[in-house]
Amino acid sequence: MRIDDAPNRTPQLVEALLNIWERSVRSTHAFLGEADITRIRAYVPQAIAGVERLAVAYAEDGHPLGFAGVNGKALEMLLVDADVRGTGVGSALLHRVVDIWHAQELEVNEQSPQAVGFYEHMGFVAFDRRETDDRGEPYPLLRLRLEA
Repeated sequence: MRIDDAPNRTPQLVEALLNIWERSVRSTHAFLGEADITRIRAYVPQAIAGVERLAVAYAEDGHPLGFAGVNGKALEMLLVDADVRGTGVGSALLHRVVDIWHAQELEVNEQSPQAVGFYEHMGFVAFDRRETDDRGEPYPLLRLRLEA
C-alpha cells in the first residue's frame, strides 16, 4: 500500500472515491436508509473536490483503498473501502494526516460506534457534541481532538 497526496482530483479519481464512500457508508452507517444514502451521495463529490488536502491510499495494483481529507487542522473525512476495513488502511491514513498535516480535531457521527471507537483507540477524545450535522440533518456529531 502507498499513500499519495491528491492535489489533482480528476473526475475518475473522484468517482472512485465516491464509490469507496458509498461502500464504506453502507457497511458502517446502519442508521441511514437508502434515500439518505442517495441524497448524501449527491454532495460527496463536491466535498472531495473542496477539501484543502486529500490523501489517497492505493493498493499495489494502483486502485484506491481509502482516503482522508483535511481542512486546516481538522480531519473532514476518512473513509476506507469496506473490503479492506480492519487491514490498517484507516490507521495509515490517520497517521499521515496527523503526523504530516497536523490534523488535531474531527467530527464523527455519534451513531457510528465503529468510527467513534476507532478514533478513541487512536488517541482522540470527545470534547463537544452537536445534535445535527453541517446541513442541519438529525445526525448527532461528536467533536473529538487528539490528546497530547
